[in-house]
Amino acid sequence: MKNSFRKKPLSLLLEEMKSEHRLHRVLGPVALTSLGVGAIIGTGIFVLIGVAAHDKAGPAVTLSFALAGLACIFAALCYAEFASMVPVAGSAYTYAYATLGELFAWIIGWDLILEYGVASATVAHGWSHYFQDFIGIFGLGVPLLFAKAPLDFDPSTGVMSFTGAWLDLPAVLITFIVTVILVKGIRESARFNAGMVIVKVAIVLLVIVLGAMHVHPENWTPFAPFGYSGLSIFGKTILGDASPEGAPVGVLAGAAMIFFAYIGFDSISTHAEEAKNPQRDIPIALISSLVICTILYISVAAVITGMVPYNLISIDAPVSNAFKQVGIGWAQFVISLGAITGITSVLLVMMLSQPRIFLAMARDGLLPKSFFGAIHEKFRTPWKSTILTGSFVALLGALLPLRLLAELVNIGTLFAFVVVCSAVLIMRKKHPEAERPFRAPLVPFVPLAGILTCLTLMFSLPAENWIRLIVWLLIGMVIYYFYGRKHSALNNLNR
Repeated sequence: MKNSFRKKPLSLLLEEMKSEHRLHRVLGPVALTSLGVGAIIGTGIFVLIGVAAHDKAGPAVTLSFALAGLACIFAALCYAEFASMVPVAGSAYTYAYATLGELFAWIIGWDLILEYGVASATVAHGWSHYFQDFIGIFGLGVPLLFAKAPLDFDPSTGVMSFTGAWLDLPAVLITFIVTVILVKGIRESARFNAGMVIVKVAIVLLVIVLGAMHVHPENWTPFAPFGYSGLSIFGKTILGDASPEGAPVGVLAGAAMIFFAYIGFDSISTHAEEAKNPQRDIPIALISSLVICTILYISVAAVITGMVPYNLISIDAPVSNAFKQVGIGWAQFVISLGAITGITSVLLVMMLSQPRIFLAMARDGLLPKSFFGAIHEKFRTPWKSTILTGSFVALLGALLPLRLLAELVNIGTLFAFVVVCSAVLIMRKKHPEAERPFRAPLVPFVPLAGILTCLTLMFSLPAENWIRLIVWLLIGMVIYYFYGRKHSALNNLNR
């Protein structure tokens, strides 16, 4: 057990940066910010606004987005400090290894695999839905056998059922296309993502400007029909009101739900090894992407709740339906196009980040290096783990109902944020002399605020999410003790 808590010295991390077998440093601040925006703006802005406003917060959903964004800002400042200190692949996994020890690093790495893998599969599944809606405008469609997953899940009864389909073919195809782009190179991936980001941000701005002309301020009254709280522990409301089904409602409950909309900004730190000037560019990209996306989210939420009374907002397609209700039906085409490009860029960045986590863990011996640590000689990308990631995402997206797993992404990400904020406090105490090109301001307030806000949102999720997270981590512990602990590069170094 003692060896499981051995820490990777900061000096060793810095020495590893000088190795010849590193990824290409080709990303500047604009490309990195674009990756952040690409990861954040997607399903959240086109879907979650509807269910959060309709069921949880009403027009006060704008405050829910602000609160979730604030929690991310605290975490982002801590990520930025670490990324400037140790600009290597691995993100929270690497930071935990240097501060909390190998076992905690493995737990975070295994947790990030869950975050990026399941999130990618969920996004691929959502992309298929939007794509089929889009081609439906032109009278086209996908045959039923290939239009959706063969299994479905009813959360209210807990029963699995067959849909009559064989597989979700569009989800498989988009995953294959993205995998090919990712294997070819980070520069090509960044350019492809930048093009999609430009399209979807332009469409989001169009939604804001055009929708503002049809806002009726009386729709914002009452502003917070469900209250301003909604604090719960394991799904049990302890502050505020609850729905007839017993679920917490209010601004806090809305923030816990729409937190999924912000998942992805931390992927910027996984590309620190590919940044031209990571000490400067990573902090800029982290903060810039979060600020840009938070402003866009709040603006869209304010416009949609101003256009349509909150109880009439569509849960499935809130943005396009709001324009339809005010008589601007042609906007459906433009918004559907924005949703497709938005979700595609989210999928690209999520699948881009997953292999970097594998790569960092393989370099430390916790995963087989010959496979997960393999770098393509020409493209300089972790091509084997990228193909594995693509295969895993395609399999889940094609065959399984993902509603059962989607909330796992929220709790896994919040857990990683708590660890990174805690790690900043530990490093400031144990290594005050370490060079920090970027320093998180107002320490210890910022890390403590990050820990508190993220834990609050974690405890606001239903209890079954904690059970699924614990089961996933237990599986990871078995793999660590039977393989990772014995093959650890740090263990061999000590020997």
